[in-house]
Amino acid sequence: MAVWKQNLIVLWLGLFLVNAGMTMIVPFLPLYLQDLGITDPAANTTWSGLIFAANFITSFFVQPIWGRLSDRYGHKVMILRSGIGMAIVMTMMGFATSPWQLLLLRLLNGTVAGFNPASLALMASIAPKHKMGTVMGLMQSGIIGGTILGPFLGGLAAGWVGFRPLFWMTGLMLCIATILAMMIVKEYFDREEARAQPSPSVFEGFRELRAIPQLPSLFAVTFLIQFSMLSLMPVLPLYIQQLHGPHLVEFYAGLVGVVTGISNFIFSPLLGRLADRVGGSERILYLSLVGAALVMIPQAWAPNVATLLFLRFLLGICMGGMTPAVNALIRRYTPDGMESRAYSFNTSYMALGSMIGPVLDGLLSAWMGLEAVFFLGGLMLAGNAWWVWRSLVRAGGERASTRS
Repeated sequence: MAVWKQNLIVLWLGLFLVNAGMTMIVPFLPLYLQDLGITDPAANTTWSGLIFAANFITSFFVQPIWGRLSDRYGHKVMILRSGIGMAIVMTMMGFATSPWQLLLLRLLNGTVAGFNPASLALMASIAPKHKMGTVMGLMQSGIIGGTILGPFLGGLAAGWVGFRPLFWMTGLMLCIATILAMMIVKEYFDREEARAQPSPSVFEGFRELRAIPQLPSLFAVTFLIQFSMLSLMPVLPLYIQQLHGPHLVEFYAGLVGVVTGISNFIFSPLLGRLADRVGGSERILYLSLVGAALVMIPQAWAPNVATLLFLRFLLGICMGGMTPAVNALIRRYTPDGMESRAYSFNTSYMALGSMIGPVLDGLLSAWMGLEAVFFLGGLMLAGNAWWVWRSLVRAGGERASTRS
């Protein structure tokens, strides 16, 4: 078996475990905060947004530094560093006794995080370019597969043993993923050659990548996707509680994540493979964003949980075409040897969207009601689709016409 295929299998499993662990508790933060004494709805949504966003505040600033070090010392080192660091921090979260402690530990977790971008960068550096859409689709399916298992297990376990053991289970899953990567993943990285090459600073590297016009557009798309999609996570359990009542709310909150994850898991590799065959990652991204906008807004009018489940399933199909297309396009336009830096900057933009979105949605839901966050998300996705059409789809067609 080719080395890149072996690495793909192991890193797929690692991404599955890491993201399953990380999503076991995040969707239930509002309910956990109720256990910690934050029972006022407005205070709960505000704290939930802040704690959810805290991870991304430090990640936004630190990820480019890790990306620079990864290009200089190797991607595998960054995978191991991140896995060990997050395992320790997540275990410590299980001993938190106040919202302030959770907030500080989430800030620390963002500082050491980076398993996902380091894995993507490693695969982008060794996989054949004509297979990049398929590879990124499969990697995304590992991430999403974990998000399917995480909320579902989290919902079941929370009702059985409470919330604290979820953090300890996450630490164990992170350890397993790190050990697998350490023992099996192979990277032929010449550190001496890398050190002999010029090593621009973080800002110089950003300026160099920014000079490639497609990359800033893709970074902006990542920000808007993250802002409009994942910012809903802290308030979604409360919305389900509003629709269904307090009975079995943990189970139904996990089920909503499962149905979205299932459709995303199925369609990410399919849409990635389709993009490789037709050479149209830009159009796949555009159509996925249009579809997501069309199914996001009606969720505000869902009369019951069953309707919400159906709409979230459709949303998951659209999500299957977004992130893999962005990752494949980033690799297409990034110079060799700068993969880690490009994916790290993209992760920073992702963190920025995840940082601003939950805070804004928490404040918006406290002011205008939970339904307002779906309208905001739909409008952001529609604007994102327009941006992709203008900066990537139409621009790509104009370049092709000029060459012909």
